[in-house]
Amino acid sequence: MSKETLSTSDKEVPKIKLALEEKYEEEKKQINVGEAKEPLHPDNIGQNVVDDLPQPAGYRILVLPFTPREKTKGGILFSQESLDKARIATTCGYVLKMGDLAYKDKNKFNDPWCKKGDWVIFARYAGSRLPIEGGEVRLLNDDEVLGTVKDPESILHLI
Repeated sequence: MSKETLSTSDKEVPKIKLALEEKYEEEKKQINVGEAKEPLHPDNIGQNVVDDLPQPAGYRILVLPFTPREKTKGGILFSQESLDKARIATTCGYVLKMGDLAYKDKNKFNDPWCKKGDWVIFARYAGSRLPIEGGEVRLLNDDEVLGTVKDPESILHLI
């Protein structure tokens, strides 16, 4: 007996595949073929990746939003929904690039508030979001930076 047919008493009847079975098998193949990308993080982002990102124009700053850990130090896993909420509403990011006019306005700033490589705090929905492979980056105006922080996990609150 072949896999494509079912046997009933004397006669072989062709096996019918339902549309949902075909769709499920197709999705399963795509999942196995595609490689899962790690979320972008300053520790695993290379200089060539940073070079490929857009250069901020004028007084803008390119920031990589903080990606929270997927589990606590004690080993408790966060749900995907709570991780997505934390990523969207994050208020902390890593400065990747600065525009050529950032902090140059002497009427507004005495000194720069941040530099490339700093962790900065900004308003919850500040900046323009640019989706990229592995996550998103934000373009902030130089005056949207509220402060700097040494460890972004010290101010992060997961729901």
